[in-house]
Amino acid sequence: MEEQWTVLRVIQWTTGYLKSKGCLQPRADAEVLLSHVLGLERVGLYLNFDRPLSGEELARYRSFIRRRGGCEPTQYITCKQEFWSLDFEVGPAVLIPRPETEVIVEKALELAGDKPALVLDLGTGSGAIAVALAHERESIRVVAADRSLPAIELARRNAANNGVEGRISFVAADLFEAFEARGLFDIIVTNPPYVSDAEFLDLAPEIANYEPSLALRGGGDGGLLVIKRIIQGFEAHLKPGGSLLMEIGLGQAEMLQAAHLGPWADRFEFIEDYSGIRRVLYVRV
Repeated sequence: MEEQWTVLRVIQWTTGYLKSKGCLQPRADAEVLLSHVLGLERVGLYLNFDRPLSGEELARYRSFIRRRGGCEPTQYITCKQEFWSLDFEVGPAVLIPRPETEVIVEKALELAGDKPALVLDLGTGSGAIAVALAHERESIRVVAADRSLPAIELARRNAANNGVEGRISFVAADLFEAFEARGLFDIIVTNPPYVSDAEFLDLAPEIANYEPSLALRGGGDGGLLVIKRIIQGFEAHLKPGGSLLMEIGLGQAEMLQAAHLGPWADRFEFIEDYSGIRRVLYVRV
């Protein structure tokens, strides 16, 4: 009689396989992918260790494991990622939202308070920041821009899936090119490309081989090219008293502070992420 593949046996085998492929969290990866196949929360796996998998379930799971063994991120396999306790669809057209970016959402909400606020989200990607802000406060309206049409379409779906499509307008544009310099916005938020060419060579294969390089590589000296373009152009698009919140990479705070903040040299601060890294440049005009 053919031996059954139960939930526990599948997890144990897969953990060893993914470990041999160099995955850093093989047990977690095995559980995330299996819970996705079975339509269970991860805790549900522990309540169903003796449950046998059907042939169809095994085939689907094996296809996922082959992809993960090739270093494809689990988020692209399951097509979902949590951010700000909301569910987002993700895919190769956009970066996978990361917890440190929630620092921008926290500060933007603090700045907006309960008053109506118009926010510009540059390089919206999956729409994570825009959707989180609109979901948190009905008084916030967001204009979300990205030069990638596939990213815009995915972000639209995320807005609809989280019930905020009526308060976010999407624009296909590179940075400020679609906007007149009329001081329309209360807050500008952005998580721009900021990985330097040298850093890109050292990225894990999950990132370098699968996440969109256009959304990763900042260009120029130290990966600051896009960041400097934003610094040079943001003031004209903010109302008096408005604010810029921009995510930056490890070590870039020191580079910006030394040479690139120009007239903002005495009107900025850096906000640390949950790991104590100076992660967000905050400038108030």
